[in-house]
Amino acid sequence: MANKNIRALSSRKELNDNLFENIAGLSQKNVSKEDFQELAKRFMIDDSVVVGAASFYDFTREENRNKKIHVCSGTACMMANTQSKLKKNIENYFDKSEIGHAACVGRCHSSNAFMFDSKTYSATNEKELSSIISDKKHQENNYNIGCNTTPILTSKIENISNFYSLAEKFKEKPQQVIQELKTSNLRGRGGAGFPFWFKLDAVIKESNPKKYIVCNADEGDPGAYSDMYLMEHQAHKVLFGMYLSGLTVSANTGVLYIRGEYPDSIKIVGEAINELKEKNLIGDFKFKIIRGQGSYVCGEETALLNSIEGLRPEVRVRPPYPAQYGLYGKPTVLSNVETFANIHWILENGGEAFAKLGTKQSTGTKLVSLDSFFNKPGMYEIEMGTDLHTIFSEFGGGFKSKIKGFQIGGPLGGIVPMHKIADLTLDFESLNSNGFLLGHASVVSIPTDFPMVKFLEHLMEFTSDESCGKCYPCRIGSFRGMEMLQKAQTSSYKIDRQLFDDLLETLEIGSLCALGGGVPLPIKNALQYFEEELKHYFTSN
Repeated sequence: MANKNIRALSSRKELNDNLFENIAGLSQKNVSKEDFQELAKRFMIDDSVVVGAASFYDFTREENRNKKIHVCSGTACMMANTQSKLKKNIENYFDKSEIGHAACVGRCHSSNAFMFDSKTYSATNEKELSSIISDKKHQENNYNIGCNTTPILTSKIENISNFYSLAEKFKEKPQQVIQELKTSNLRGRGGAGFPFWFKLDAVIKESNPKKYIVCNADEGDPGAYSDMYLMEHQAHKVLFGMYLSGLTVSANTGVLYIRGEYPDSIKIVGEAINELKEKNLIGDFKFKIIRGQGSYVCGEETALLNSIEGLRPEVRVRPPYPAQYGLYGKPTVLSNVETFANIHWILENGGEAFAKLGTKQSTGTKLVSLDSFFNKPGMYEIEMGTDLHTIFSEFGGGFKSKIKGFQIGGPLGGIVPMHKIADLTLDFESLNSNGFLLGHASVVSIPTDFPMVKFLEHLMEFTSDESCGKCYPCRIGSFRGMEMLQKAQTSSYKIDRQLFDDLLETLEIGSLCALGGGVPLPIKNALQYFEEELKHYFTSN
């Protein structure tokens, strides 16, 4: 009830004078406590609401406001073993207190990554680092881009006006749009694989005169940069998908929540929105970009909505679902970047044409992010159903060093041993039926010489750091798991296997969202496939 009341107060000023943006702005200026109190007074909310939100995010916490440079701490960079040396070099230019971390800055293909002066960089040596810090010039984020089928997401848009003219054909035909999407069997590309048409169908049935379209562009999975690719190279495909969704459900506002670690994405999408306004291509439809402030859990849809509203981004209990009670309590179509980017092609070519690509249950294509261990790291649009061995060998070009396994689908994705790659194809069913997860289809390579127990510790630590704190299993369970794994590596202590299994079960069943509920999957995979390596850290019972 308290959150509903605060939400109502925040919604009075809505997006034009957004509470979350105000909190972020004050934090960046490192203003006094009185300024935050004045903000709370202006929004007629308690000081604790503003403090609760400001103290949550990496970039707004009081202890982090003096940070001038942020070193990537993502899994891909950690596996590449580049960040310790990078940080040591950075200490030649900044005091240790001025160096912060960023969970992932989207340079998984090159590593040596950091964020500085609202830009992201990779620096492989001290000379490059020195040049970056002194010149502050923009550095292109270059990587391989390829496709093995009909290009849907990687094709070039020749003429923006012609591209958006397709909306005229469908703006008065909402049921035809829904039917084409239903025929296409487009499933959410953010990881859950939920049928997209169902979200439109649910929102169109709501009678509320105010509705929203929200794009989850808070791509927080270390190893994934497919959303970044789309926003920086195919922004209009994403924007069109949101616009057409708005026309379909009678919503006139689209919100893109873009992670703060992607400054180029924010800039390029903003420029694309301005282009639409200048060319008058979207009528009275409005777009709003919200810049994230460093929080993985904001990738969870209800935490993201709370964040936009200026509340502490804790996961909401469902039902009600966003389709009925979403942003500011209004019906909301919420989906991810890649899902929206598919809509134009489906409507232009027909749902049946899309359904002919891929498999019966996993139709279309999927963007796959390959990390720096591949000889040809980059972004590849791959038809669903393609075997992973082909992707890794023909597109990735094999590996630069010996690899023992992969984490596919982000920090909550399965850990796949090298020998299982021959059995798997790129689709929801193949990975799920083998005990893994497609997720964002990001691929983080685990080198042979990296201890698996250290990798599991990293997963528990990541979950503990990024937990919203609302539910006990996630908040406490992940921390206890991290403690046990650390203790087993630094002393003669052996983890009681039954106790550890009970902990994983508690996380899996008792967590409110997929953060705490999902982290047991890769840990169970590791315990199964890397038992010989891990057994020394556990009791035998």
